[in-house]
Amino acid sequence: MNTRATTEQNPAPWTVAVLGPGGIGGLVASLLARRGHRVIVVAGEQTARTLNEQGLTLRSGQFGDGTLPVEAVTELTEPVDLCVVATKETGLAEALRRVPAAALGSGLVLPLLNGFEHVALLRETYPAGQVVPAVIWAESTRTAPGVIEHTTPFCRIELASAAAPAARVAALGALLEDAGMGGLVREDETALLWGKLTFLAPFALLTTRHAAPVGTVRSEHREELISVLDELARLAVTVDVPTEASALLDRFDNAPEGMRSSMQRDAAAGRPVEIEAIGRALLRQADRSGTPVPALTALVTSVAKAHGAS
Repeated sequence: MNTRATTEQNPAPWTVAVLGPGGIGGLVASLLARRGHRVIVVAGEQTARTLNEQGLTLRSGQFGDGTLPVEAVTELTEPVDLCVVATKETGLAEALRRVPAAALGSGLVLPLLNGFEHVALLRETYPAGQVVPAVIWAESTRTAPGVIEHTTPFCRIELASAAAPAARVAALGALLEDAGMGGLVREDETALLWGKLTFLAPFALLTTRHAAPVGTVRSEHREELISVLDELARLAVTVDVPTEASALLDRFDNAPEGMRSSMQRDAAAGRPVEIEAIGRALLRQADRSGTPVPALTALVTSVAKAHGAS
């Protein structure tokens, strides 16, 4: 049964480190800073300098526009209550060096990354009971260092942990809810992560392969879409997440016609694409479970070859 953490009064101020002040990390940092929490952004030297000089600017139809001062450092050197990890999977391993386990202390770790394999890496780097897997539903982009544009009329974080104490997870959910980010606490972390990935993977890979928004994908490439969704539904069952292909297709058909993925934007800009976290992780699960996924394999291979990730 899902529960929503609630609080009768604002949570006491937390000290929160945010690793990776991109579209998602910058959005979360801004919203927490607005609620009076101490936010320490952990970033590269140039970005940290810009944030210390100019602050963090958020432009959002939902939350409004504004600039707030934040602390920015290149490496965390003090314990925090929470560390939000919001880097891309392509730079995760290197970025984690900026947050040593000894400096983190007993703080919780909230990863807002795509896929599911990053959870194991985080639990190897930090105590397993401090890592709280999560997903975020929002479209937010860093348009310049320290400038974030949040373009969806929603920002929702859902979280679950098989290892962290329930009371600490509930307190984190309350913190996020108070800041306007949902904070829905779910029971099953695998179902949580796969629930997003079964939408994100076909959305990201197909919009990138065809350089088109979701409306074009579902109308002009529907046969390919259906084949991939059928395979993903079978694959989800192998991790004990019952999934119906028809339900996945309904989510696609109800998505805004002009919606584009961050992978598609990264590909168009010549940036690295998250083919490992979003594509090859699924193929590895298919190999482990002995599940044939020819349509998904062809799709992942095509995107990887076209965008230098082969």
